[in-house]
Amino acid sequence: MALLSASLMRADILVDVRTALASGNLPMAESQLRTYRTHYGVTPEMLEALSWVSRGELAAHQADKADTDAHETEKLCVDQLRKRSLDAEPHLPAALGAAIEVQAEAMVARGARSEAVDYLRQRLKTYYATSIRIRIQKNINLLSLEGKPAPPLQVSEYLGPKPSPLSALRGKPVLLFFWAHWCGDCRAEAPLLARIKSQYAGRLLIMGPTQRYGFIGGGDEVPPELELKYIDRIRHEFYSGLLDVPVPVSQENFKNYGSSTTPTLVLIDRRGIVRLYHPGNLSYEALRADIDALVSPSHTD
Repeated sequence: MALLSASLMRADILVDVRTALASGNLPMAESQLRTYRTHYGVTPEMLEALSWVSRGELAAHQADKADTDAHETEKLCVDQLRKRSLDAEPHLPAALGAAIEVQAEAMVARGARSEAVDYLRQRLKTYYATSIRIRIQKNINLLSLEGKPAPPLQVSEYLGPKPSPLSALRGKPVLLFFWAHWCGDCRAEAPLLARIKSQYAGRLLIMGPTQRYGFIGGGDEVPPELELKYIDRIRHEFYSGLLDVPVPVSQENFKNYGSSTTPTLVLIDRRGIVRLYHPGNLSYEALRADIDALVSPSHTD
């Protein structure tokens, strides 16, 4: 009973810290974390909570303090990795991924954008074979992808119409909509995208990359072929206005584009250059403004 109670208390630190941060009470979050650390020492849960505190400090415009706590989080995570693998449980990769992200954002806040990109690229090499690769790539892309050539897409497996490689689509702007079958925000974006598709028919190409996650419905694990059928069912049920949009199915596409957030929207101009990289939902008005800038007859890329 005592062991169960201790385990619950250790898990509660994440809830307590995030609740305090959500209410804008950063000092309370820091106090809760200090108390927990005194009682339980360094645990994966404590490290994830520390990474949340560093994010709260960054949001409060305390970049130096956020950088210090994120650096400590990374150092303690590396210490943990001497005796276990990164992806043995979920808290350590969440902590390390956030710590790397916060340190890069703190560099940007100090005006050191290029140093932040270099730092992220170094960490990408170190953690390329782990679950945090995609999160690090997202942060690299946020800082450096716009204005650069779009990474190629794997298109050998797909749903809907057969997709063409991006290199074959030069001459028209392309909108990539990265989505997941479990993602409510993606479904909310579907009517907006159907409206965009209709409005810019013949002037804009849309592709909807997705991937397998190993589960369906309420989290039931399934083999790849059954998940693909499930994805297609979700596509027909919630994306009926986009059924003529090609849907490449590839985990590598998500890794290369850093699509750890769904939806992720990527707008590519006629020459194959990324003009918008946006993890998360985007309003119709904002997306339309970016598209108008590319499809305008006066636009020369």
